Amino acid sequence: MEIGCFVVCVSGWILVCSTMPTEIWTWSEVESIVLTSSNYFSNLWKDCVSDSTGVSDCKGIPSMFGLNWDIHMCRALIIISIILGFFGAILVLVGMKCTKIGGSEVANARVTFAGGMNYLVSGLCSMIAFSYYGNKIRAEFQDPNFRAQKFEIGVAVPHLQCLCWEGSMSIKLKE
Repeated sequence: MEIGCFVVCVSGWILVCSTMPTEIWTWSEVESIVLTSSNYFSNLWKDCVSDSTGVSDCKGIPSMFGLNWDIHMCRALIIISIILGFFGAILVLVGMKCTKIGGSEVANARVTFAGGMNYLVSGLCSMIAFSYYGNKIRAEFQDPNFRAQKFEIGVAVPHLQCLCWEGSMSIKLKE
């Protein structure tokens, strides 16, 4: 049973890690001339523009101070989630009954419990980050007083939220 829980938790951690490099978290299209349209898409790390010919130009977000606090929060929560999941995997691997690294049974139980708590906090951090980001996009899109360019939930965010919730719940299943 421990090995099964460990595999589920590590696969959940991998799912959360796989959401980081995905590009299209938010998406917006601007049609200007008859045959020309521009697609704007972004994630937590870069903004991209692509035209109707398929050529895209991406640039990293140049200034840390130019970002809103919510993007910083989501970045921090996802990074914390990945780091805690990594250390949780190591602690659980050391503390499992089938490994002879931890020492006595009481010490193994404490190490496994610490790893489980790391997994629990990791899952909560990723769930909060992805849920908040998706809700922020939805709220800005539906707000009639929001004057900046409105973005829609990108192709990746529903998949990200699904993967993140799966990964987060897999991580939390260990508990």
